Amino acid sequence: MPENWKHDWESAVMPTYGTPAVELVSGHGARVTDSEGREYIDLLAGIAVNALGHAHPAIVEAVSRQIATLGHTSNIHAHPRVVELARSLQDLISPDAQVFFSNSGAEANEAAFKIARLTGRGRVLAAEHGFHGRTMGSLALTGQPDKRAPFEPLPAGVEFYPYGDIAALRALVEQDGTASDTAAIFLESIQGETGVVPAPEGFLTEVRALCDEHGILMVVDEVQAGMGRTGRWFGYQVEDVLPDIVTLAKGLGGGLPIGACVAATPAAQLLSKGQHGSTFGGNPVACAAGSAVIDTIRTDGLLDHVRATEALVRDDLGSCDAVAGIRGRGLMLGVVLREPRPGLADRALEAGLLLNQPAPDVLRLVPPLTITDTDVRESLETLKELLS
Repeated sequence: MPENWKHDWESAVMPTYGTPAVELVSGHGARVTDSEGREYIDLLAGIAVNALGHAHPAIVEAVSRQIATLGHTSNIHAHPRVVELARSLQDLISPDAQVFFSNSGAEANEAAFKIARLTGRGRVLAAEHGFHGRTMGSLALTGQPDKRAPFEPLPAGVEFYPYGDIAALRALVEQDGTASDTAAIFLESIQGETGVVPAPEGFLTEVRALCDEHGILMVVDEVQAGMGRTGRWFGYQVEDVLPDIVTLAKGLGGGLPIGACVAATPAAQLLSKGQHGSTFGGNPVACAAGSAVIDTIRTDGLLDHVRATEALVRDDLGSCDAVAGIRGRGLMLGVVLREPRPGLADRALEAGLLLNQPAPDVLRLVPPLTITDTDVRESLETLKELLS
């Protein structure tokens, strides 16, 4: 029976995501096929993970070569792929940066949280509506009370500020002389899970200045907005700032599980031997994939392609009567609808599109950075039909 996989899923997999609507079995480029042979255009990319799409030859070759050579070492021993990828991230962020590799964005944020604790200050500020992961530490940083409440008490010392409001953030930092106890300010350059909400113009620069004034670490979560997704290597590069810590994952591995906590200032020296670790962090196969992603973005001019594709989406979909506006940058876009349309993502699935609806009036588009103009135009025509 075609639906047997749903029974198998429900009987064997914890119900943390509910039962998926389709079972995907193969993909190429920006198109995927389900177990019934139906094809979809993928505008979700595994939630901004498959930066080069599906079955990209650069990743297939790099991963195949590495798994046939050396699949795992742990960090008890060195291997060239981890150093190679760390050097590439230094080139992209800062020459004095140092990298801790993990398996996910949540783990990268856990590492950043622990670094903040090592400053000797006890207070951490994070943005309302922000999302940094679901492990206990990263959940404590997540500004969404409904996600935190079932698991409290969480690690203490985290307070929340209104995202984008520098006056409120400054007041919170300086209230009752607490600035000297503030270790770090966490934020995303674009809040993804909330509905693709970019930081207001100038906010990142103002946060950097506030952190410099009081000796506070500026931690920017680029898990979703990083690795070329915005048309720049990192979302924070829309302004002339350098965070103390940058956290990465998702697109970094192009489909393989890898995260990175990159400390670009003296913060890199705070973690010492034995204070943190990960058996699988910096796995040779995942690092080989990460290097393939960076090399391909460079050699194929994907940053330019992302910006051109953004312009195509804005010009075409922005003229639709049902669309109030389009937020975000590059291929991390939130299509804001004039009125709530619950279930629109389900209708899009039936029409052959994979996308996400983080709110009843917002569609999130995070396709592969390699998506072709042909696939984009076909997707937009389908979306406009659904919205008409």
